[in-house]
Amino acid sequence: MEMLTYLIPISLFLGGLGLAAFFWAMKTHQFDDPEGDKHRILSDDWDDRPKP
Repeated sequence: MEMLTYLIPISLFLGGLGLAAFFWAMKTHQFDDPEGDKHRILSDDWDDRPKP
């Protein structure tokens, strides 16, 4: 039972960390173009870095 006093705060911290990462990804537009990634991986135009 004493172990729950450690596990509950740790789980809440990890959950909050994951939620913060999700909101960071939403704020930096990481999910704006999921369709474009599958097209760019097959194209020769985007080798190592995109052309300017």
